[in-house]
Amino acid sequence: MSVISASSPTTPPVAAPRGSSMIARQAIVDIDKTVIGYELFNRSRAPDEHTAATDVLLLFTALSHAGSEDLVGTKLLFVNSTHESLAGGHLELLNPEKVVLEVEPLGHVAGSETVARLPILRALRERGFKLSFNHTVLESAYNAWLPLADYIKLDLNVLRPEQLVVLVSYAARQSKAQLIATKVETQEQFDLLKSIGVSLFQGYWFSRPAVVEAKLLAPNQVSIIQLINLLRRQASTDAIEEVLKKDAGLAFNLMRLINSAGFSNAREITSFRQAVMIMGLKKLFRWAALLLTASKYGNTSPIVGHTAVIRGRLMELLALEFMSEEDAEQAFVVGIFSLLDVMLSIPLQDALHLINVPDAVRQALLSHEGVFGDLLRLAEACESSNDEAFDQAASALKLTSQQINWAHLQALAWCEQITQ
Repeated sequence: MSVISASSPTTPPVAAPRGSSMIARQAIVDIDKTVIGYELFNRSRAPDEHTAATDVLLLFTALSHAGSEDLVGTKLLFVNSTHESLAGGHLELLNPEKVVLEVEPLGHVAGSETVARLPILRALRERGFKLSFNHTVLESAYNAWLPLADYIKLDLNVLRPEQLVVLVSYAARQSKAQLIATKVETQEQFDLLKSIGVSLFQGYWFSRPAVVEAKLLAPNQVSIIQLINLLRRQASTDAIEEVLKKDAGLAFNLMRLINSAGFSNAREITSFRQAVMIMGLKKLFRWAALLLTASKYGNTSPIVGHTAVIRGRLMELLALEFMSEEDAEQAFVVGIFSLLDVMLSIPLQDALHLINVPDAVRQALLSHEGVFGDLLRLAEACESSNDEAFDQAASALKLTSQQINWAHLQALAWCEQITQ
């Protein structure tokens, strides 16, 4: 994944390779030029193609991005939102404390629509989201919205210096919002803005937007549909977990999302069962539906994912010969994530920064250490028909050829089953 200099938020869309989309990220800084947040822009589509669907896909891609650059991070995330997307269920997957929703003005229908849209904006604020508006929120037509403003953006390409002075003074008297000056390009502009009381800034003078090729590890669409059907039927945790474990893309995406800084979860989640129980059926359903939409952009070879699933199941079955079920599940995690470097086209160490795994799992994946490392060596030997490596690993684990061959057959059969 490469980072490329970009021009402005209105830069034409960039053609992204299949399996990725282009997302620009520009810093928002305080008076000391310390970054307090980033605004995201969808560079794969033209500005006039901004819709509720593209809003959803942008956020989902940023949260699920399978690359070494962290698009979300720990700073505030400013995201442009249509009014339709503000009512979307995808927002339930986000940590409200980390997200600022940029609400677009209503234009000529402001007089009739402002009050009608007020309940949605209030509900978002009550859930913990922060709201940002452009300077038009200071007009009388938006009086009902002004108390909800956490941030107000002042576009220097639109507003003259004398207008800025008036608007900053009015905003200070009528709201508690922080003001963000955008399109700041010179020292003189910066000095003027500081002198009239603006404390947050965005523009070329501080940083240009950087474009990141955001890559998705897309699961098999059949697997996603199976998961959606189970969730609709409110199936058991066991049944849902089994579908997750049979698709490496599903498994990775779930662990990626639930451990993301943008997801509202304070606990470290290291197993699929934990993830299912923490998210709950409603959020899982929304996530699966979004994943189905985004999956067409993926480019992962199904053969690699299939191999990872067989490897994970084989290691789990062998671990059950001498481990508890909980530890055997970690053996499965080692197996299914052991090919992340191939699936994501990045070093395995970088891939593991995207998800939380226990230290024993990490060491097994990176250096084949410990009992999980021995199990991984054994699984790899089964795939390569390396008799010497097979004998060494089997001896270290005190497993017989009969146990290993039977487990391998079971793993192959399990992986081929289709969840009804």
